[in-house]
Amino acid sequence: MKFGKVMGTVVSTQKDANLVGVKLLVIQPLNRNLIPEGSPYIAADATGQAGYGQTVTVVFSADATQAFPQRRIPVDASIVGIVDDCTAARLSQGAM
Repeated sequence: MKFGKVMGTVVSTQKDANLVGVKLLVIQPLNRNLIPEGSPYIAADATGQAGYGQTVTVVFSADATQAFPQRRIPVDASIVGIVDDCTAARLSQGAM
């Protein structure tokens, strides 16, 4: 699972029948400090509620296909959560 920020939406005039009604969103990947890192990609919104500017959690590969109730959804990335708040604790070298 990775963090990402919703940058926009994708509009498609034709798509797989299993994707009808599924929002496709452009995601900017974020590193562990929530700083943009890497190239944007497209993810299907399994929550149905993600919107522009929100920080989301994304799963990939087989996990992405299992985020939906349909059996054969053709996706490589799926949004599975919307982040309300994020706090990261830093461990000192001696604490490991």
